[in-house]
Amino acid sequence: PIAKNLGAEKTDAVMGQLGMGQGDAAFFVAGDPKVFAKFAGNARTKVGTDLKLVDEDRFEFVWIVDFPMFEWNEDEKRVDFSHNPFSMPQGELDALNSKDPLDILAYQYDIVCNGYELCSGAIRNHLPEIMVRAFEIAGYGANVVEEQFGGMLNAFRHGAPPHGGLAPGIDRIVMLLAGETAIREVIAFPLNQQGQDLMMNAPSEVSEKQLKELHIRLAPPIKV
Repeated sequence: PIAKNLGAEKTDAVMGQLGMGQGDAAFFVAGDPKVFAKFAGNARTKVGTDLKLVDEDRFEFVWIVDFPMFEWNEDEKRVDFSHNPFSMPQGELDALNSKDPLDILAYQYDIVCNGYELCSGAIRNHLPEIMVRAFEIAGYGANVVEEQFGGMLNAFRHGAPPHGGLAPGIDRIVMLLAGETAIREVIAFPLNQQGQDLMMNAPSEVSEKQLKELHIRLAPPIKV
């Protein structure tokens, strides 16, 4: 249908840009980017799997870098952090003061293998003034940052060096090595759909004494 409406000339131009030949197909998706990007990815995986285009005997790795520092929160109509608020923005304080927040990238990165995220990490924002400014852009005043993250800010003020890292998920690596597609198959004590560990019979009832020790008071729903 798209080719018919475009006409032969524009269709040939699109085919040339995409490197398509006779018998090839291109699919177009439109709508909310958060929705259609995931849908398009699932559709591509489905087509590739059904047509045996995916080599299931290989491990293909890729670094995902340059995550956006901020995103637009449509529900609250404001700029918000897109992922890790404690990572260092690319361009540091100058970028926070001079660029459109939605154009600022962060030093955040993932390692993906065969479409599965194995590892996520970032370069830590270790400078108090950059951290306060980043939270200010997201709508949090300096007093809120001091109240909620004062311990971290004080540590930075004493001269924390630049640092970063990543955290590999060993269970996801084992899942791929075992040829599984569900992480539950390789976790020692997986939870069911109700969040229960049937092997360990958890969570279980707690005693009044335990609740008092932790200063917890239960408010069960009133039965009518």
